[in-house]
Amino acid sequence: MTLLIVGATGTLGRQIAKRALDEGHTVRCLVRSLRRASFLKEWGAELIPGDLCEPESLANALQGVTAVIDAATTRPTDSHSIKEVDWDGKVTLIQAAKLAGVERYIFFSILNSDQYAHVPLMQIKRCTELFLAESGLNYTVLQTAGFLQGLIGQYAIPVLERQAVWVMGDTSPIAYMDTQDLAKFAVQALSVPETVNRTFPVVGTRAWGAYEIIRLCERLSGQEARIWRMPRGLLRGVESTARFFQWGWNLADRLAFTDVIASGKPLTASMEETYRVFGINPAELTTLESYLQEYFSRIMKKMKEVESERQKAKEKAIAKRKKQSIFK
Repeated sequence: MTLLIVGATGTLGRQIAKRALDEGHTVRCLVRSLRRASFLKEWGAELIPGDLCEPESLANALQGVTAVIDAATTRPTDSHSIKEVDWDGKVTLIQAAKLAGVERYIFFSILNSDQYAHVPLMQIKRCTELFLAESGLNYTVLQTAGFLQGLIGQYAIPVLERQAVWVMGDTSPIAYMDTQDLAKFAVQALSVPETVNRTFPVVGTRAWGAYEIIRLCERLSGQEARIWRMPRGLLRGVESTARFFQWGWNLADRLAFTDVIASGKPLTASMEETYRVFGINPAELTTLESYLQEYFSRIMKKMKEVESERQKAKEKAIAKRKKQSIFK
């Protein structure tokens, strides 16, 4: 099967590309920078220069493609807005895929997007789900909650480096999932007829609150966290101010997402039906505890090795000075 992966240089997209290649699929990746995506080529993927915001680049990328796996989303550093990429770009891609005769379209959305119409990204994800369902393509929508990979920069590193860990009031518990496991579901959907024209939650084994994650990081690192609570009202003020300036629109749209995180409603769902349909054993998935345990084990081992080398260098320097003093 020939797959076009959109968003392949991202945290999730690269795992999908690797999984698909490992399973023997022919993988094509739509990329804006060939240099930045060079690692995908080394893995065995074909790189096609293109951009969701440049419709003329999509026809060539879709030629001969059996299925599209869409894991793209705008980044905070992008010059394009969320609307331009996640709505206009996706609508164009879906229409182009239909014209190209693509047989399957796998789309990553966000869990509970239908409950937050006032949040731009959630509204756009929901509208894209509906547009895809009406497009005539055979589709599968996978609704995620959060990536385990994002917890490293948000919690693990600040705790290790004794930096502030920012928490927004009563944050919603979130069922984070490893992107490698998400990739497993995405690629598996291609070979399971029962997934066609259906939407599935794909989330972690349980929802974790911010303070639970912080306590776990403290236990695994042996460090005490410096917790700073950020008032929700302050974020609302920043969001409102950012909307006055064009350069702040992406920032404002992303800050609006804090309403989801600070709602207090758990971002999770039952996975019983998803496991059954996809034929995936939940025991095979990575838990948050095991993910952070592996991360801290590797980091702590590296820190010990660095400290050991530093101590050896210090002892060597002392011995050298003593030797020099003897011959004076």
